[in-house]
Amino acid sequence: MNNVVTDAINLKSYNLKDSDKIVVMYSKELGLIRGVAKGVKKPKSRLGARMDSLVANKVMLYKGKNLDTICQAEALNTFKDSRQDYDKLMYSSYVSEIISIFGVEDDPSSKEVYDLFYKALDRIASAKSKKDVMIAVIKFQLKMMLIVGFGLEFDSCLCCREEILDEDMYFSIQMGGVVCEECNKDLGVKLKLHHKMRDFMQAMMQFDFNYESEYDKKATDKVCDVCFNLLNEYIQSHTDKKIKSISVLNV
Repeated sequence: MNNVVTDAINLKSYNLKDSDKIVVMYSKELGLIRGVAKGVKKPKSRLGARMDSLVANKVMLYKGKNLDTICQAEALNTFKDSRQDYDKLMYSSYVSEIISIFGVEDDPSSKEVYDLFYKALDRIASAKSKKDVMIAVIKFQLKMMLIVGFGLEFDSCLCCREEILDEDMYFSIQMGGVVCEECNKDLGVKLKLHHKMRDFMQAMMQFDFNYESEYDKKATDKVCDVCFNLLNEYIQSHTDKKIKSISVLNV
């Protein structure tokens, strides 16, 4: 069977010929895919704006030897509210870049990753405030790392395995979680973490995008900024590729 139909979100595109583009997408069934959009730059192209970055489509692909060809595309969501808001657009681009970095072809977790990607973009687009945008991105960061096998440990000390309750602790980027004060006397981790900050991130990892918990309501812009930067540093530690979009974010 040469034709494949799948839901996919556009990540980026490259010029191929005068009127053609190669579009990189993350798909629900196949993970990371690339397809040629023929004639897409022509004014009367049937694909047109559907091939823009950060558009979710149902696409039909003709499987080729080296590159697939995008035959049809039906827009599912353009996340239009993000296109009219700088912060929303930049954070959506950040989420897209993380997918580009960690997404792989024939990804066995493609449905889980696609659903997470779609929900994050949709929640960012519908957010009523900068804080709501940040909470959506923090949820994405935590859940994405969990899916790709780098989930963070917040319950127990990574050294002695004792549960850490309402007490201060230290966060280790290298170890991927928290360390108790006693064990840290030997380790010397410098990043101290208040238990309420730990509780917030733990809740964000657990709850869905559409569920507004007490942690969401009580979070401040400063808490969100600190958590976002901490998690971005953790994500960056697991890839050799520099996360470029971070340079334009106001955090």
